[in-house]
Amino acid sequence: MNPQIPPSGPSMRRALTGSSFGTRLFLALTAVVIGCAASAWLVASALAPGIFHDHLGQAGIDHNSSQAAHVEEAFTWAIILAWGLAVALAVLLALAVSWYITRRVQRSLTAVTTSTARIAGGHYDTRVHSPGLGREFDELAVTVNELARRLDATEATRRRMLADLGHEMRTPIATLDSYLEALDDSIRTFDDDTRQVLRDATHRLGRLAQDITAVSRAEEHLTRIRPVPTTTGTLVTAAVDAARERYESKGVVVHSRLDDSLIVMVDPDRLGQVLGNLLDNALRHTPTGGTVTVTSRQADNDRVEITVADTGEGIAADHLDHLFDRFYRADTARARRHSGSGIGLTITRALVEAHHGRIRAHSDGPGRGARFTIELPVIAV
Repeated sequence: MNPQIPPSGPSMRRALTGSSFGTRLFLALTAVVIGCAASAWLVASALAPGIFHDHLGQAGIDHNSSQAAHVEEAFTWAIILAWGLAVALAVLLALAVSWYITRRVQRSLTAVTTSTARIAGGHYDTRVHSPGLGREFDELAVTVNELARRLDATEATRRRMLADLGHEMRTPIATLDSYLEALDDSIRTFDDDTRQVLRDATHRLGRLAQDITAVSRAEEHLTRIRPVPTTTGTLVTAAVDAARERYESKGVVVHSRLDDSLIVMVDPDRLGQVLGNLLDNALRHTPTGGTVTVTSRQADNDRVEITVADTGEGIAADHLDHLFDRFYRADTARARRHSGSGIGLTITRALVEAHHGRIRAHSDGPGRGARFTIELPVIAV
């Protein structure tokens, strides 16, 4: 009968590979502790006899005398008992601490592994609690939780997009279907009116597809923000200059008033998009002969306000709280005559919030104009 040979070399490595991280960590710490104890014992065994005999000689005791033999025997047993007990207690204490640390690390890694598996399975509300093992483990827990939060937000946005898309596509598709059926049944002829209705429906579908993409990128912060120091005066002047030709063609006056021009950390292109959206919105709802004013002023010590105010149709009070909701269109002349997708202000709010700012709307009522105010943090000079 051949004796069993313990695994070694590749076999040992394969066995360790299949074990848990906690097991391998505990074995490694055990090897370190035993190695330290063995090293201490060897060093003591090598140095202690020489030092002992040297002191015997200095004390005038003959190494071959019976007195020296008794002293040496007492010293040997003292070393064995004291060092043996001390090493045994040290090894047991070190192993207990190693086992405790290993268990805590293993539980933390198991929690992270289980949570990531649940996240991978679609349970985006899963969260990992901080194990309290140090900054690196805390950062790992925060990272996993942030990953779950973003995936949850992305999934929620996807579901809303599908629901919104189905809702918003229903009207233009129904229009296309009814007109095409009428053409097939010769109820209608392909005249200019029919052509215009079909063209408007297809344009609305195309605009809806573009808006869906834009708002999803903005709300999920996929739109890249590259902030640089700039002044609110520069932002306002550039936006007004860019919109001036459109305003002149409609006969609406647009001008800027810079009460304060303060330094802010923003992406000029994205804030230009925000102001452009607000100016286009004001132009759509301001009749010929009206006025739109863009103002920059300091709100308090660390905030600045940029306001776009028009003298147009105004907004009813019960609609103000919903203006920034996705696809919201108030049942007023402001919505019926300008069949927008109801998504531009949603994009505007997402971009403003990405700059750590906020936006609000105000109106004294229908026919009394509207005012949109952006608040941004100011850079301390």
